[in-house]
Amino acid sequence: MVQPLIVGLGGTARGGSSSERAMLVALKHAEQLGATTAHFCGADLLLPSYQPESNERTEPAGRLVEMFRKADGIILSSPSYHGTMSGVLKNALDYMEDLKSDQRVYWDGRSVGCICCAGGWQGGAQTIATLRSIAHALRGWPTPFGAVLNTSLPLFASDGSMLDTSVQNQLEMVGAQVVEFAKMRHAAALAS
Repeated sequence: MVQPLIVGLGGTARGGSSSERAMLVALKHAEQLGATTAHFCGADLLLPSYQPESNERTEPAGRLVEMFRKADGIILSSPSYHGTMSGVLKNALDYMEDLKSDQRVYWDGRSVGCICCAGGWQGGAQTIATLRSIAHALRGWPTPFGAVLNTSLPLFASDGSMLDTSVQNQLEMVGAQVVEFAKMRHAAALAS
């Protein structure tokens, strides 16, 4: 059985944010289901502003693009800033334009799990809808379940573990659906 590569992108420029921790829970579950994982968060998100007219890429930006080029599945996790995603996440997503001429264009045929952390439900619902719309625009397949976490409630212990098992179950479902879809795609490719 091929191990799918699941790549996580999210959090904030501040390491250890709620959205980063949530993404890492989903990625850890993906590993438990047999996936290999990689992630970009914290300082990894401090990339130069994307400039479509330039082909020059910094080493971190080039590494980001290459990892997404190889990805079998994706997990996006964003804080909700004023009802939408963070600017650093949007800038990192802009680099996906470098995949427009690939044989497998953008995120074609890849599942995309979406997670949002917000200080309330309203902004979180808007942000998760934005993440799903971006996944569609990049030809990805948003998973049926997306997790919206209300950070006005305590979610994580000081050691990073989850305080609420229902929230942990939601994050694990995101990871599981991304892995399941990636494995189905691999099986279909082998059968054809």
